[in-house]
Amino acid sequence: MANSILGAFSPTVLDHAGHPRHVGPLENADGQARLSGSCGDTMEFWLTVSDGRVDKVTFFTDGCGPSLASGSMAACLAEGKAIEEVMDLTQKDILEALGGLPPEVEHCALLAAESLKGACEDYWKRQTKTTKSSPVASGDTCGETDCSASKRKNGESDEEFEDRRKLQSRLCRIRHKVIVLSGKGGVGKSTIAVNLAAALRLSGKRVGLLDIDIHGPSVPTMLGLEGHPIRGNKDGLLPVEAGGLKVMSLGFLLRDQDDAVIWRGPMKMGAIKQLLKDVVWGDLDYLIIDSPPGTGDEPLSACQLIGALDGAVIVTTPQKVAAVDVRKSITFCRQIHVPVLGVVENMSGFACPKCGEIIPMFGAGGGRMIAEDMGVPFLGSIPLDAGVVASGDEGRIYVGGGDGSPLADVMASIIRLLDSRGGIKDSIPPRLATEKE
Repeated sequence: MANSILGAFSPTVLDHAGHPRHVGPLENADGQARLSGSCGDTMEFWLTVSDGRVDKVTFFTDGCGPSLASGSMAACLAEGKAIEEVMDLTQKDILEALGGLPPEVEHCALLAAESLKGACEDYWKRQTKTTKSSPVASGDTCGETDCSASKRKNGESDEEFEDRRKLQSRLCRIRHKVIVLSGKGGVGKSTIAVNLAAALRLSGKRVGLLDIDIHGPSVPTMLGLEGHPIRGNKDGLLPVEAGGLKVMSLGFLLRDQDDAVIWRGPMKMGAIKQLLKDVVWGDLDYLIIDSPPGTGDEPLSACQLIGALDGAVIVTTPQKVAAVDVRKSITFCRQIHVPVLGVVENMSGFACPKCGEIIPMFGAGGGRMIAEDMGVPFLGSIPLDAGVVASGDEGRIYVGGGDGSPLADVMASIIRLLDSRGGIKDSIPPRLATEKE
């Protein structure tokens, strides 16, 4: 079986797949592009240009052997050629140089050709639309001449400046950023984040939802987007659209939903930075950030990278074991100067479907007590609701609207609070419920 599989590829393909050339990022690149193919593989190219010729070119792919071979061959074909010649390289050129590929993987050569072309286009845009002291790629700035993203800090290297510029130019196109936090896992934080984003979207706002839970990304499941492929263009990764929301999660980048992500702190911060810096969010009124539990690397990295957050929504359940940890989240926010918008008490009781009596399965009043003790607003209580549970499992956004649903009331409380702080000015719609499309 192994010999028959290997026999489908030419010696050149096997050579480049096993020993790919020009692999890895290139510092101070003059052009760069990342694209995702129809199969889900991603490929990125970097290149430098001197006197109109490509003198260095590198690539990286998370794809299969044919992707590696195609990227490697494309880089070899490009190096030393005039930038115009490189832009004209096609899928056919790469396939001919490799000695062909089986029809089912010929798309790998197309991905390599298009990614390399994107890097060339990025080079031309930098040449025509930037100055040497402040290189700015088109399509990712807010257009304000006094934006901090365009100002170099004292002692900042070219690489540090470009990295910070790209991050800030994305963020400055987002008017308001709100993070959802909890010191305890399993309190329904993602439910609050997803439904808050939906409520804001259904009030007419442009909204993004970012899931930075590295080890347990649940937003794709809650929105029915598991296995959804990530697309990209020359400007970066494109968020997935769901019910009018722009959504991004590390869960989209996992090949298998059962894969465990085993990363230490620096890798986590790098991943979160990439989700902020390399995703083409565009102009947003709100970015809602769903953070993992605790006060560790992920929430700290997000708060530090974003800088000016509008505030944090803290989620808890009534029992003491959750309340103790959630108090730490409020202290965490104060230490890093993030305003606390308020506390939501989730799972505050179970409403008997027969008699309507509220049974305090996890105690009662813990969230309100935390808010009063810590001097922050109490945003409301949400009892256990079988409809909310089912909607999350089935990939539907659920907000119960003007029928008096506790979840809808809490979302309305948060929106009114944002309104009072200079956020949205629109009325809250009478019913908020978006089915999975």
